[in-house]
Amino acid sequence: MQHALNVIVRVLFILLAALPTVEKLFAAERKPNLVYIFTDDQRWDALGVVQREQGERGRFPWLKTPNLDRLAAEGVRFRNAFVVNSLCAPSRATLITGQYGHVNGVVNNHTPHPAGNISLPSLLRPAGYVSAYMGKWHHGNQSGKRPGFDYSASFVGQGKYFDCPVEVNGVATPTKGFIDDVTTDYAAGFIQENKDRPFLLILGYKTCHGPFTPPPRHEKTYEGEEARRTPNLGLRAPYRSADAGQGGAKGKAAAKSSDSPTVPTNLGMFRGITAIDDNVGKLLKLLDELKLTDDTVVCFSSDNGYYLGEHNLGDKRSAYEEALRVPMLVRYPRLVAEGRTDDHMVLNVDPAATFLDLAGIPVPATMHGRSWKPLLEGKSEVAWRDSFFYCYFFERSFATPTTTAVRTQNAKLIKYPGHDDWTEVFDLKADPYETKNLATDPAHSDLRKSLEAEYEKQSQAIGFRIPDFADVPPADGSLPNPNRNLKPQNAAKKPKAQE
Repeated sequence: MQHALNVIVRVLFILLAALPTVEKLFAAERKPNLVYIFTDDQRWDALGVVQREQGERGRFPWLKTPNLDRLAAEGVRFRNAFVVNSLCAPSRATLITGQYGHVNGVVNNHTPHPAGNISLPSLLRPAGYVSAYMGKWHHGNQSGKRPGFDYSASFVGQGKYFDCPVEVNGVATPTKGFIDDVTTDYAAGFIQENKDRPFLLILGYKTCHGPFTPPPRHEKTYEGEEARRTPNLGLRAPYRSADAGQGGAKGKAAAKSSDSPTVPTNLGMFRGITAIDDNVGKLLKLLDELKLTDDTVVCFSSDNGYYLGEHNLGDKRSAYEEALRVPMLVRYPRLVAEGRTDDHMVLNVDPAATFLDLAGIPVPATMHGRSWKPLLEGKSEVAWRDSFFYCYFFERSFATPTTTAVRTQNAKLIKYPGHDDWTEVFDLKADPYETKNLATDPAHSDLRKSLEAEYEKQSQAIGFRIPDFADVPPADGSLPNPNRNLKPQNAAKKPKAQE
């Protein structure tokens, strides 16, 4: 009897000793929850952590984003993250499909998302995932349940900042208050209802798109602050005529002496970002409370960057750094060491492939993106891209021409089809603000030649073409009045419904 008892005790000790191993094996088998949160028009440097890192070079040293900074501190911050088309709907379509717009059918803001597209949520479903899309969709005025998703709480078109009707699975539902607060509540409800199964949640905020209206709690935040001046403020893009006027943030800054170290800026934009930071904090707290933090991949990014007077611009679309670069934070405690920065070149065409890989699902060959899994694991020897192709397609009523570019680690070639005289070449290492066009400089002919070769290589790699579903520019090559669509505002509007 005593011998049998001793055997039982020894077995129990062995089992107890093995529990950590069993737990690790269970964790390895557990499919991660996948959360992608993104803002609208948030520049890559519009994060508190980036401003502190930049020091004297930071344009907005007063910006505070404690919850986004927490994400960066608890995961990895990609410092070279870019979009392949700096525009709202194309970025959303790229996120869902892992493809460039000329393939997935969305190259402008007025095209509905095509039925039958390859779809991240649909690919995840056979692996047991439930999916939801929340917030801004903005494929024209496309209505109804968002394609491929099991659940959606989204608004039509641009929506409005306050009391915005939300379509819940396609059914119009009235709401009260700041739309991004409302959308966050829908997202929180989805997480709570699906805490016991793997889920995909994509949350698109309206902020910080014009008219840059924050909720009342941040109406006076950053009052009186200005942005630091940069060398490219007021420089004229080649597609802008000399008599186009001073649009956007430059219009405010022009009144100030060029000797001043600061210029007025769009405070409404930054007030909105701080409101989004509040909401990200709510979701992080919920994940903590539900004990889902370790098992949830949280990505935070933006659909594109935004000009605040650089190159005399106040929009996005074209191919300068302020429009191309976006924030990119990834936290996944089971895989990603905290507090890391990574300088590999990552794109908004990559998250779909990354999520599939993390879920153990093969990445379709038709996707252009690459999985970040080896980067998230911190592997030092990873064969990775060192350039990418960028393409924006002319949209009727907007003053930016079709723009293509290749961006390498240290240089950039920008082309405007039909306008060879506008071609630009920049040495980004020597000239990070893109102030000196080297396209016709004989001393840099070798740089242009190498960029032209890389442009062709990357163009062929994605099968680039100007599709027949893109808007057709005027035959005479003219562009709409640029001041029509460059309307960033320095001060926030009163919190009220938009038109």
